[in-house]
Amino acid sequence: MDVLILSILIASGVYMLNAKEQRKRIALLGAHLANYQIEKLMEALTEGYLRALGESTDERRGQIWSLLETTESQLAEQFTRFAADFSKVDEVQARVSRLALAIPFAQAILPAATFDMRRALAIHARGIASVAENSEHRTPKDKAFVMTAELLLMQHSCHWFCKSKTIATARMLARHKTPHEQLVASVSPATRTAYQALVNGS
Repeated sequence: MDVLILSILIASGVYMLNAKEQRKRIALLGAHLANYQIEKLMEALTEGYLRALGESTDERRGQIWSLLETTESQLAEQFTRFAADFSKVDEVQARVSRLALAIPFAQAILPAATFDMRRALAIHARGIASVAENSEHRTPKDKAFVMTAELLLMQHSCHWFCKSKTIATARMLARHKTPHEQLVASVSPATRTAYQALVNGS
């Protein structure tokens, strides 16, 4: 019985410490995001993509794709500024555990098993900007597909930073029916290479 009680106390302590750390991370990320309209622009963009894909005529689709270019540029510009703003965060606060489950103080205890969220956001910023510029000359439909993947992978990183990789991956599956591996495979090659090197520690 004593072992059971001790186990419950330890589990409760770990849970409370994790919850406290996660609240700090959510507050930190939220404070920086509050200065931008990134979420609003993302919503407008994804809704616009669905609207364009649902149009029955090429002319109408073309009009919507053209209008969405402005939204893409605005989102890329704002996210680039957000990433630059977040880069000023202290390194200790920006470390993200690579462990599947959240462990209190993992960033301090196991620094080798972490990556820098500042670098992750910089990778996402470059990826979003590159797709918006369309230097690869993708068709509007392909461009929308890759941009959506870039944005969802960025969201996954934010959830990972605030909670854990396991929770971030579960949220992507629940909300978007998309496995993490599929997101990584769907972003631009430059984003995929840089992202995998960062989160895998290679």
